[in-house]
Amino acid sequence: MALRASALPPNARVARASMIEGAARAGLAARGAIYLMVGALALQIAFGDGDRQADRGGALAELSEKPFGAVLLWALGIGLVGMALWRLSEAVFGAAGADGRAWRKRLAAGARCVFYSVVAYSVLSFASGSRGGSAGGSSDEQSRDVTARALGLPGGQWLVAAAGAGVVVAGVWIGARAVMRSYHKHLRLAEMTRGTRRVVDTTGVVGGAARGLVFAVAGAFAIRAAVDYEPDKAKGLDDTLRSFAGTPLGPTALTAVAAGLVLFGLFSFAMARWRRV
Repeated sequence: MALRASALPPNARVARASMIEGAARAGLAARGAIYLMVGALALQIAFGDGDRQADRGGALAELSEKPFGAVLLWALGIGLVGMALWRLSEAVFGAAGADGRAWRKRLAAGARCVFYSVVAYSVLSFASGSRGGSAGGSSDEQSRDVTARALGLPGGQWLVAAAGAGVVVAGVWIGARAVMRSYHKHLRLAEMTRGTRRVVDTTGVVGGAARGLVFAVAGAFAIRAAVDYEPDKAKGLDDTLRSFAGTPLGPTALTAVAAGLVLFGLFSFAMARWRRV
């Protein structure tokens, strides 16, 4: 039978804590790199100079063409494995903070573990040359295919609509928590200067709000696909971002959202540096 964390020798507990902390910081940095690249690609589209998909696949394809691109792809994938392991440790042992062992926190950590495991697998598959995987494909095609299969199931319209509503709620929740600066409780604020804290708050609030908005809009498209029973109306990240250019504000709206995603990428780097793990 495996030893509980509290039953481990002190040296083993310290080693485990150090490993988990390293995995968490690597994962947050990897997440930041992906958002930074997706935001940059969306900015290129807003300025009429983008021929890549503004999603994870497009970001990985862009990265693969850079000097030492293969090394960077592997580093990104390994960092995301670290993120998945960190979330797994939170699900098993509990997260930092007074309510870190609450069941809802552990359940959320388990869900994040599954999500980042899938993302890490897709990135590592891309790095190893399996470009046909989910990382290399268009997020728009994947979204339409998944929606079409779901709509074909008994009660499929309700299933897709419920999933879309869940994504909308998640987007609103992400944006609201960013605006309320809920991330403060996870940061070592005492180690920051006033100027650094101001920069981190700017990236956290604006970046988190932009990320939440993208989630909410993608969820709304899924609901519309369910109501109209048309899978093609579901949109992945790329089409969701491009849809902002179709608003009355035109490319200005896409530019603002894309810049927000870049800021969220920078915020993730700040989290990698100052987050309590």
